[in-house]
Amino acid sequence: RVVQELRVARLVQEQFLPAELPEIPGWRIRALYRAAREVGGDFYSFTELDGTEIGIAIGDVTDKGAPAALIMATTQALLRTEAPRSDSPSNVLESVNEVLVADIPERMFATCLFMALDPSTGRIRFANAGHLLPYLTNDGRTSELRATGMPLGLLPRSRYEPAEASVPRGSRLLLHSDGLAEAHNRAGAMFGLPRIAQTAQDCPLGDDLIEALLTELDAFTGPGWDQEDDITLVTLERL
Repeated sequence: RVVQELRVARLVQEQFLPAELPEIPGWRIRALYRAAREVGGDFYSFTELDGTEIGIAIGDVTDKGAPAALIMATTQALLRTEAPRSDSPSNVLESVNEVLVADIPERMFATCLFMALDPSTGRIRFANAGHLLPYLTNDGRTSELRATGMPLGLLPRSRYEPAEASVPRGSRLLLHSDGLAEAHNRAGAMFGLPRIAQTAQDCPLGDDLIEALLTELDAFTGPGWDQEDDITLVTLERL
């Protein structure tokens, strides 16, 4: 029964991931979803907004198995519904949170980063519901894009700090879930956020950062590593 539940949950999760990545002139977009043995609640998505902006989301639902997959699917559906009719990423997360608070099972929640990208200018407007901070690499330096907010589904009437940033030409944005940062090697050491930031900084623009991170992970964990959690990575490079 458990095996069948995991199989169904995995199918639900995979059906809600993008079948293909958007092709945007002047941009190179890459994404990876690497499943662990058990189903987690990782997700990412791309949504057309008002014709000039693209909505980009990445998130992670607590827990495993069918409950996490169903909450992930619900969160994805809510984001796709709210994003095109809202005027800001903060309002998108606030609307999604109000629905989830009423319906989500106890002790479950979802972290989520949602941003609106204007590809022609590189401007991004974003809000963060407790998700890992994205990294922007520009001019040889990597920095975090900060915005605060509670995870989705925890507290009613939560507010999400609006933030803005720019992705200049020749720079790269990395969105990631905690499956990579919280990977452990045989000695019990954790891969960690500083290692991710350093790899992002050391990887030359034009090279595949996702491949560089996976190579670093393989070297860190060694052969025969048992993946503990789903790993999701999205990179957006402005050419």
